[in-house]
Amino acid sequence: MSTIKRSPKSGNDWTPTDLFAYNIHVVYQDSASFFGITDLPHPQVDDEILVARNAATTQHDDSYALLRTLELAQATAHGQESAVTDFLVALFRTLRYTGRHDGRITRTRKDFRFWVCGKERHAKTDVCIIDETPDILLVVQEDKRHLHRSDPEPQLIAQAIAAFHRNYMTRVRGYGLPGPTSTVMPGITMKGTMPTFYKIPVTADLVRAVQLGEYPQQETVVYAHIPAVPRAARRYDEGMQPLDNRRIILSCFEAFKHFL
Repeated sequence: MSTIKRSPKSGNDWTPTDLFAYNIHVVYQDSASFFGITDLPHPQVDDEILVARNAATTQHDDSYALLRTLELAQATAHGQESAVTDFLVALFRTLRYTGRHDGRITRTRKDFRFWVCGKERHAKTDVCIIDETPDILLVVQEDKRHLHRSDPEPQLIAQAIAAFHRNYMTRVRGYGLPGPTSTVMPGITMKGTMPTFYKIPVTADLVRAVQLGEYPQQETVVYAHIPAVPRAARRYDEGMQPLDNRRIILSCFEAFKHFL
């Protein structure tokens, strides 16, 4: 694939061809292989979230807010893509991905600058989580193919590369500290309320190859996991609305939290 033409694209314009162009390969794994545990953990949420079929049947404001944003995100229509973002912000708060306990917050529509084929370009996440450093800890890309956009997977990987570069520059230029030589950036794509989880290895060598528009000899293997819900063929239509799906997906989010 070293002969594929590489061009200075912004992250949100990346396609599967760009992954081939930079020797990046995605491997899908089952739950045990991806999370490294035999049994998924019980989601640390109010029991009401696990048993209430819809927001109208809840008794607590926090549960209502999460399930109401879930309903809106599952029924996203043209021009209402922000509903998925709103849902993720509520979900990350509920699952304690963010909060005062670890100094983490969510940012939406965060734009990272990075270099592609000798040109400065941008990668914009739908949602990301940052800490007090502020390092980027997780990136999220919504699947917008219903708007005739491209596959979110290459976009997410481009965002991980841009986030690594941003973290590196923050440490070196902002704090005078040595920059990291590699990391595994957690990432998520969302189609409605159905996530796909990613562990994206990023190295300084990969960033350099993208900057110069070169084919890296070292393959980058990205691991991904789609939650194994009972009705696999309907996973995107149902999302997290059915209670059995909801429990499994929330358990996946609970397990994924440990990669941040």
